[in-house]
Amino acid sequence: MSAAPLCLIAAGGTGGHMFPAQSLAEVLLARGWRVKLSTDERGARYAGTFPVEVTREVVSSATTARGGPLAKLAVPFRIGAGVLTAMRRFRADRPAVVVGFGGYPTIPAMAAALALGIPRMIHEQNGVMGRVNMAFARRVSRVACGTWPTRLPEAVEGIHTGNPVRQAVLDQAAAPYVPPGETGPLHLLIIGGSQGARVLSDVVPEAIASLPEDMRPRLIVSHQARAENAERVTAAYRAAGIAATVRPFFDDVPARLAQAQLVVSRAGASSIADITVIGRPAILIPYAAATADHQTANARALAESGAAVLLPESVLDAESLARDMRDILSDSARATRMAAAALELARPDAAQRLADLVTDLSR
Repeated sequence: MSAAPLCLIAAGGTGGHMFPAQSLAEVLLARGWRVKLSTDERGARYAGTFPVEVTREVVSSATTARGGPLAKLAVPFRIGAGVLTAMRRFRADRPAVVVGFGGYPTIPAMAAALALGIPRMIHEQNGVMGRVNMAFARRVSRVACGTWPTRLPEAVEGIHTGNPVRQAVLDQAAAPYVPPGETGPLHLLIIGGSQGARVLSDVVPEAIASLPEDMRPRLIVSHQARAENAERVTAAYRAAGIAATVRPFFDDVPARLAQAQLVVSRAGASSIADITVIGRPAILIPYAAATADHQTANARALAESGAAVLLPESVLDAESLARDMRDILSDSARATRMAAAALELARPDAAQRLADLVTDLSR
């Protein structure tokens, strides 16, 4: 067995959990650690961009949040099987530290680490702790927080590390901001998660079409829209004479962020981390159905610091959005202040901070 210490990273089956987990894995590998990833079959689909040196271990897990009555009855048995599998693997190759990033697929690894007395910590990306992290928060040695402040269980202390971002975002960190002027192009970036957001596709094109006549010809819009909405969104911009690129996914979001004078976005933890590390003014529209309204919690610090306008989905319409966009794009001093305020909240070294906690915990 290698003498290098092993970190077992447990992450759930969404990009919001897996991307920061990948960032930590990359830093630990660079520091000479061995890294394994524990997830379920759904999470394994997000692991394609993890370094090849990371060993993937798929364990059985389940949630009561989906499926019929029989599936819900099977949940304890599937989780139990996953815990036993994780314990067997840990005995064969004992991790120095186990790190959980949330989501139900982390349960087997975190429970096995608890049973075997292995040092463990969790990282919570959002401003409201998720259910699984909440269950383990009092049973770990460190609770790292991506969004600050984070709503934590009583008597649990968090450490503000920030949310790790991809290297492509770090390559654009603190890129000089070009404020909107009276002449020249005005770049707008519209992002709503990995597959866009329908409500943004419904409202944003109409709002942009109603901006002042002297502003519209200067607009260059990048709009992330679901595939089923892309055609009508493209048609709406074309009818309004707006230059727009509409795609279900942009693989160059960091570059488009760096170029943007204004971003309109959901308030997912990863999106906010990208916006702050690069430093751009934003209008944030939290997803209304997010568990415990955690996207509003994610956006709160930006809104309070003046880095972003918080526009709840409950009051979102084309008129209110157009007003907020117009006010920012017509006030270069305000836009510049917003960009600077976003940078003040950035944690570009979040992955390094997390790796430091892992190293300290392993001693």
